Amino acid sequence: MATFVRVVEAGSLSAAARDLGQSLAVISRRVSGLEERLGVRLLNRTTRTLALTEEGAAYHVRCVRILAEVEEAEMEATKGRHTASGLLRLTSTVAFSRHLAPLLQEFQALHPGLQVHLHAADTLFNIIDNGFDLAIRFGALADSSLIARQLAPNRRVICGAPSYLDRRGRPQGVEDLLVHDCLLFGDPPPDQWTFADGRSVRVRGPLSSNDGERAHAWARAGAGLVLKSIWDVHEDIAAGRLEVVLPHLPLPAAPLHAVYPHSRHAAAKVRLCVDFLADRLRRMTPALADHS
Repeated sequence: MATFVRVVEAGSLSAAARDLGQSLAVISRRVSGLEERLGVRLLNRTTRTLALTEEGAAYHVRCVRILAEVEEAEMEATKGRHTASGLLRLTSTVAFSRHLAPLLQEFQALHPGLQVHLHAADTLFNIIDNGFDLAIRFGALADSSLIARQLAPNRRVICGAPSYLDRRGRPQGVEDLLVHDCLLFGDPPPDQWTFADGRSVRVRGPLSSNDGERAHAWARAGAGLVLKSIWDVHEDIAAGRLEVVLPHLPLPAAPLHAVYPHSRHAAAKVRLCVDFLADRLRRMTPALADHS
């Protein structure tokens, strides 16, 4: 497996042979033996070109992860389970990445042998297929092949800029939302807001986006009402740039989770990072209540 991964990364059998200090014949036999054992062709190769087959591409992703776990296991055996090292790749929403960034900087400083790559995107990636160790997500977990650990509670609120509310009035009940401009986001943007008591209302507005940050900015600019996580808007609420409406209306909670692949023992870098984030985010949570 290690030889196969090296061949893919090097781009050719001969380059992998040089990197590994082995003869070309040895490298070729290892790859051929692996294909024979698996019963599939992993690489289409000539003397000058090399390309992964569809089966080879899928197998390569798994090999990279397995070999990383082997390396992690060996490091834990020699260094203990309290040190994170290697590369930690995680993903989160664009909005929440603003909160994560300083926490990850602090975590990396505690583990100088660790490199952290934060991928900020509102797309829900398949974390295994895309090579992520960890994802930070809001709400319930649909994929049972992953582990989800709750990091912190999360309320959602409907809010708008004081300038918009002064102009259009402050809604007093769910039915009032029908006559307001509601800023929708998602892919595709939903046209219905559902509440914890089972009620729902069809909302509309002149502006929508696949980007939650864009809807947030429109709300600050006075374009309408937005339904957002308190984590995203609490600073604007505290500063008076946004105002919560219908504060006693029960909205479904969407707790913050760390999501990572099943394994008998989570890699030290993942386990330690999740423990660290859970501790820091729970400390931050009481401050959110003061701003809502």
